[in-house]
Amino acid sequence: MPNIQLPDGSIRSYDVAVTGATIAADISRSLAKQSITVRVDGELWDLNREIENDASVEIVTRDDDDGLELLRHDCAHVLAEAVKELWPETQVTIGPAIENGFYYDFAREEPFTPEDLETIEKRMRDIVARDEEIQREVWNRDEAIQFFRDQGEEYKAQIIEDIPQDEAITLYRQGDFIDLCRGPHLPSTGKLGKAFRLTRVSGAYWRGDSRNAMLQRIYGTAWANEKQLKQYLLQLEEAEKRDHRRLGRIMGLFHFQEEAPGAVFWHPRGWTLFQNLIGYMRQKQNDAGYVEVNTPELMDRSLWEASGHWESFGEHMFTTATEDGRTYAIKPMNCPGHVQIFKQGITSYRDLPRRLSEFGKVHRYEPSGALHGLLRVRAFTQDDAHIFCTPEQITAETIAVCDLILGIYRDFGFDDVIIKFADRPEIRVGADEVWDQAEAALKKALEASGLEYTYNPGEGAFYGPKLEFVLRDAIGRDWQCGTHQVDLNLAGRLGATYIGEDGQKHTPVILHRVVFGSLERFIGILLEHHAGNLPLWLAPLQVKVLTITSAADAYALEVVEKLRAAGINTDADLRNEKISYKVREHSVAKVPVLMAIGQREVEENTVALRRLGSRQQKVVATDAAIEALCEEIRLRGATA
Repeated sequence: MPNIQLPDGSIRSYDVAVTGATIAADISRSLAKQSITVRVDGELWDLNREIENDASVEIVTRDDDDGLELLRHDCAHVLAEAVKELWPETQVTIGPAIENGFYYDFAREEPFTPEDLETIEKRMRDIVARDEEIQREVWNRDEAIQFFRDQGEEYKAQIIEDIPQDEAITLYRQGDFIDLCRGPHLPSTGKLGKAFRLTRVSGAYWRGDSRNAMLQRIYGTAWANEKQLKQYLLQLEEAEKRDHRRLGRIMGLFHFQEEAPGAVFWHPRGWTLFQNLIGYMRQKQNDAGYVEVNTPELMDRSLWEASGHWESFGEHMFTTATEDGRTYAIKPMNCPGHVQIFKQGITSYRDLPRRLSEFGKVHRYEPSGALHGLLRVRAFTQDDAHIFCTPEQITAETIAVCDLILGIYRDFGFDDVIIKFADRPEIRVGADEVWDQAEAALKKALEASGLEYTYNPGEGAFYGPKLEFVLRDAIGRDWQCGTHQVDLNLAGRLGATYIGEDGQKHTPVILHRVVFGSLERFIGILLEHHAGNLPLWLAPLQVKVLTITSAADAYALEVVEKLRAAGINTDADLRNEKISYKVREHSVAKVPVLMAIGQREVEENTVALRRLGSRQQKVVATDAAIEALCEEIRLRGATA
């Protein structure tokens, strides 16, 4: 006779085993209608799975986070069923829920086309309309392997063979389709609803390994209701317009090519933008007491073994061996190099904190399928800093870092920032008691800052817990950029010490800190956040001077020289083209300020000034226009 405890603390007793569906119906008819799964002692179960023992139970609806994830996972299964009905020879592999949607990988010789996606989606809606019951079945391992091999599903058979022997093999049946899955699932396909859409096809290696077969991955999105779906599709449409790769082309900033996968070819304007970011950050760090250093990109394997990177991060490192038998790694992080600088000479507690910063080029191997413009690269530059301090200084330094990071984000137009506290990951270095100290110290410092935060369990760095700074952009997307980490492991592993007030050697705390994270990625985020309309102070080309008649060429060049002398990045367009053509071309290229000059402007020593996004222009005295632009740049648009 199970006793069921509900979230409000009440107890319901049953004479026999009971399902989540029955419990939901007993609570209310509306809850029964909305329920899609049940949480039993913290674990998600199928709604029709029997609960035989006393348990804590919570009914989950499609509006809950777990419910939405379940909808997306079931959508992947319905997708697989639709593909198998349409093309029975296709092999199905894996199909998880992901952020905002789902995907399923298929092994099929003929590529899927956009027209195929329309056909598949129509069949998916037919399957939902059939309202097929979804049933959980526990199978014998060998029988399950043989079943899938008989069906020609070699990938499913491989997956089962790799499942630990002590795990049950569960299959789910919906109509004539049977798939391997841990579950849980919806009670029936009809519960899925209509709020889903297939979005695209891409390639994906089996198990993410480039040595394996290439599969076809169909992506889709699914939501709790059609209103949410519509909002998301509108966001996707807006995101496509803001795609930084498209903007990079029309603004002439950068490009990629196959000979250097995951590395950026910066064009003059793009490199100017890159250097603008570095110059801005360098000034901020100088003002905050950081000193800039530079460390080698190539260092011996022994250093990475001592730091713990070789064991915990080795699969992401590029390495090379030399004829003298030594193995080197291209640095994926800057921290071991900064420790080597700290170790030179004797440091007193009076010298702490020491704040070392570096715009360090790092390389990390990312699978080819994961590369995505500036947002996911293999070679990038970090605005990295390491603060060497005493345990007593952690709180003050953490508060200062948080203030610095949030202030910088505001300058770039990011006012909506979420802070997450990420604790110890499964793979890590150091003893648990050291992690206890580090987590307690970081949490104490964060609470002293008075900032609100949420938890991101298990997502700390392998050497210490961290704060993650997540930016929300103009169309509601979240981007994790800055981090601040408390490390009580690395300095000791690499033999760094300072002389304490007691005259004895002590191991310093290392605070790892980045603001942009990757400059390349941050530029991609900036471009998409601003839709390419970068603020004047940041834009790589700030002003374009356009002539209406060739008689104005000489004066236009004088204006260009004045602007450049004032520190404003500018250029002239003296071509024999209509002014409307020039305005349109440079507006598409996202130049913030256009100055048109005709015969009247020459005679009156003025310019016709037009701002990006405005159809209006204002005739202003040239010197006054330059002075106003200089002030706006100085204030970083604060009064604009």
